[in-house]
Amino acid sequence: MATPIYARPIDLLRTLIRYDTTNPPGNEAECIGYLDGLLQEGGLATTVLAMDPNRPNLVARLPGRGDAPGLILQGHVDVVTTANQDWQHDPFGAELIDGTVWGRGSLDMKSGVTMMTCAVLCAAAEGRTPAGDIILTIMSDEEAGSDYGARFLTEQHPEQFEGAKYAIGEGGGSAQYMGDQRFYPLMVAEKQVCWLQTRIAGPGGHGSTPLRDGAMARLGKVLTTLNSNRLPVHITPPMEQMLPAMAEHAPEHLAAAALALLDSDRTDATLDRMMADGLPQARSLDALLHNTVNATVVGGGIKTNVIPSEILLELDGRVLPGFTSDNLISELHNLLGDDLPFEIIRHDPGQGGVDMGLFSMLKGVVEELDPDGVVIPSMVGGFTDGRMFSRLGIQNYGFLPMKLPPGTNFSATVHAADERVPVEALEFGVQAMSTILERYGQDAAT
Repeated sequence: MATPIYARPIDLLRTLIRYDTTNPPGNEAECIGYLDGLLQEGGLATTVLAMDPNRPNLVARLPGRGDAPGLILQGHVDVVTTANQDWQHDPFGAELIDGTVWGRGSLDMKSGVTMMTCAVLCAAAEGRTPAGDIILTIMSDEEAGSDYGARFLTEQHPEQFEGAKYAIGEGGGSAQYMGDQRFYPLMVAEKQVCWLQTRIAGPGGHGSTPLRDGAMARLGKVLTTLNSNRLPVHITPPMEQMLPAMAEHAPEHLAAAALALLDSDRTDATLDRMMADGLPQARSLDALLHNTVNATVVGGGIKTNVIPSEILLELDGRVLPGFTSDNLISELHNLLGDDLPFEIIRHDPGQGGVDMGLFSMLKGVVEELDPDGVVIPSMVGGFTDGRMFSRLGIQNYGFLPMKLPPGTNFSATVHAADERVPVEALEFGVQAMSTILERYGQDAAT
């Protein structure tokens, strides 16, 4: 008898990588169709929902006993481009070399989809009935903003997630190292997207005549001010949990810095020292302690000899949990002046509070499988599909555990050339996810 696919996670991952689901355009239909076939063969009822037939989404439900709320396992199969990247191996070849699978999506996040799919198929094959329904949700379009995927599903088909209280997806779980200590960050919150544009006006004229304080000069002042200043410090509840947990297990110098960050009067100076000392955590922690904006797109001028009277500036804004777009715009006005008008291009309001109900169980599973590892709560500065589920009142956790070896730089490999995942790390993740499904609902907190 052939070994079932859920017992061959490496084969499943390699198959998924070979589907070129680069977004744009995505074209996730063939990959989603393959997974749909596997899940149906495994005895699960599936539903395919799509705003565009080339960009479908798959929902499969493993019925539970009704002793706990539903648990969503959510992931995406689209990947970012490989254009202008110098790869050692074919990014869609899924080559297995010296115990490592190479390819676009091997980390973000076809490995996560593999872990979830294997865990659900294994549970179904073994006839296990979880405490609550397990709702496996595999989506398109996360890498371009979730419009065809998580946004479409949660806004147009919220009935698919009725009864669910928690979700697990990407955003955490890959092992990191501080000194010799191995950490598994468990994402309990993420910042909100708040993309803005502003129009900077000033006198125009002929390029041959000197002009001072025009739109171009004002643009320069705005960019210089943003480059030289942070927005105000905010110590949010997730950071009040993350920083002490980090300090408890980190090397002495980093532990002291983590605790100092909790004092808002010392936060910025501490970050500056961390950056001067070359600590790799400094930039990410900076983003988690402030609302942030980065100037990303500038438009203006149509002719070399004409001084433009208007410049369009786009800003990538990210807002901390518990804050709003109005808070961000107010902070920008305080920094840049009240005369700049800000228009929201895109804003995805996220969760308010954080429900830690599953934290202990998730932490316990991974620390049991890896006694030398430590799970700490975390927040991320980017966005995931999880923000869409949070708008349904569902607490999302970013937690796809992978026991990566020392020297692995997850952040530097995701979205970059030579993305790859060790076989042992993936197998660890499948084991962790299967154990999570077994344990779910045993804790009264659910």
